[in-house]
Amino acid sequence: MNVSTVKLYCCSAAGIIGSFVARLFGGWSEDMLTLIVFMAVDFLMGLVVAGVFHKSNKSASGTLNSRAGWKGLCKKGVMLLFVLVAHRLDVLLQADYIRTTVIIGFIANEALSIIENAGLMGVPLPDPIAKAIESFGEN
Repeated sequence: MNVSTVKLYCCSAAGIIGSFVARLFGGWSEDMLTLIVFMAVDFLMGLVVAGVFHKSNKSASGTLNSRAGWKGLCKKGVMLLFVLVAHRLDVLLQADYIRTTVIIGFIANEALSIIENAGLMGVPLPDPIAKAIESFGEN
């Protein structure tokens, strides 16, 4: 077996698995892509807040913590499972809004977390946004 044959098999397997996963989640749409991007940005910003700025509220020292990182990834995995369940409900009920509603809710949640991380980094936030974040922290 030569290198090009192995490459062909690997690319074919990745394509088959990727298309299966995309189909499970209702297809690869702009809303799904936006959610994945927001999740990635939030996770990376969380790493920067903890690793560079040492201001994470996820650990006692404010620094990187593998357990906190793992918990964050698990939470994002559960969010994706909710998207999968919402898609299946859309299929069952012959609807086309449940998955989109769930995705938009999670995008809003990720956006708040991104803004909060930016604030922890010292990025100046407009007063209304800063006050909104403070009010969420009080609950």
